[in-house]
Amino acid sequence: MMRIVFAGTPDFAAIHLEALTAFPEVDVVGVYTQPDRRAGRGRKLQPSAVKILAEAHSLPVYQPASLRDTAAESELRTLAPDILIVVAYGLLLPKAILDIPTLGCINVHASMLPRWRGAAPVQRAIEAGDTETGITMMLMDAGLDTGAILLQAPCPIHPTDTSATLFDRLARLGPAQLIAAVTGLSNGTLSPQPQDDSLATYAHKINKTEALINWADSARALDRRIRSFNPAPVCYTMLNGQRLKIWESQAEEGDGIPGQIIQATDGKVVVATGSGALRIDRAQFPGGTAKPVGELLNAHNSMLREGVVLGSAST
Repeated sequence: MMRIVFAGTPDFAAIHLEALTAFPEVDVVGVYTQPDRRAGRGRKLQPSAVKILAEAHSLPVYQPASLRDTAAESELRTLAPDILIVVAYGLLLPKAILDIPTLGCINVHASMLPRWRGAAPVQRAIEAGDTETGITMMLMDAGLDTGAILLQAPCPIHPTDTSATLFDRLARLGPAQLIAAVTGLSNGTLSPQPQDDSLATYAHKINKTEALINWADSARALDRRIRSFNPAPVCYTMLNGQRLKIWESQAEEGDGIPGQIIQATDGKVVVATGSGALRIDRAQFPGGTAKPVGELLNAHNSMLREGVVLGSAST
């Protein structure tokens, strides 16, 4: 049996770990995940999805704050892995770590490399208006998602996809590809193919400041941004000094002053943009939950009215 060490943190990673635990030809000898983080109103320490799953399967869990010290390196060496599998781990792996597994390190990356190397490939693909993405099994090297490709599987991006729905489909696609990559790497049937660096694009980490809507952008660009930032960090605009989060929208025809509400009737709120108009379908006021905009019109009709211009603290 192959000795496998797994490194990952969120739900997307946990789904891949689950597949490995059901694969009889591997022995998962250790699971690395990020340290518990404080979350929720009580700010209690919360374990990652990978830690919860690992403990449910009685797998040993390691949570170093960094892999750049000799203690972490020695700890991994004692596990003597044949393969290290990395899925949305969130910590950098120095070359000394990458050199430990005898067969190398496999990274599960949520794009068709070399397109969208980096931290947020799913979100950036939606934001850019791509019609296709996929899953790549990559043999890791010291660069940022620059390693040789073992396997790839494409996945369409639908016009209504959010990052949540797209992640779900990729998570259903990835585990089978991972098992195939582990099997092929161990029996020597896979031939890693180098990436074409000239085709590379970079999926920079999401910055929360990007979530503030600029109504001078086009309706289509705003709709893509809203979908790509759902469920986090969620796009928002200012209304009477409050953050109005916009969860769902649709680009439409229309014109007016960018940010101005041009329709607030019949259960619809439509806002003019730099090009076209944006129909807000689901939104959230501070202290409330996300609701269909028709419900918000009933409760906030004095604020959500035609002529109001969104986008500034003084609106």
